[in-house]
Amino acid sequence: MPAHLKQLFMLCLLLLAACGGGTEAAPPTPTLSPQAQTGKQVFSRVCGACHSTSPDTIIVGPSLAGVATRAETRVEGQDAYTYLLTSVMQPDAYLVQGYENLMPNNLSKELTGEELDAVVAYLQTLK
Repeated sequence: MPAHLKQLFMLCLLLLAACGGGTEAAPPTPTLSPQAQTGKQVFSRVCGACHSTSPDTIIVGPSLAGVATRAETRVEGQDAYTYLLTSVMQPDAYLVQGYENLMPNNLSKELTGEELDAVVAYLQTLK
């Protein structure tokens, strides 16, 4: 094999190694819908002082990491949207074991219908 082809081959190997050589890239972070993005902002402003979205991080209330998955099966015959909306509108309806009902029960008066729907849309992204 001619020397210039060997050099080209070695250069290609070096480039492959420098590019990660077979390591898989992390999956892209999902983009939130405009409604869920608004809900995230409302959540940060209204709910984030008491609820974390990080697993095993307790502020005052339970962490909401994975709440969308739990909400799908928490109450038989009830979908995640209904469960989450009820949990926000009537905080004492579904208390998490080990937590007191410290959540404000007037959020339906403090937030607009659009804001409530947006918060629920955001919570549904927390799988």
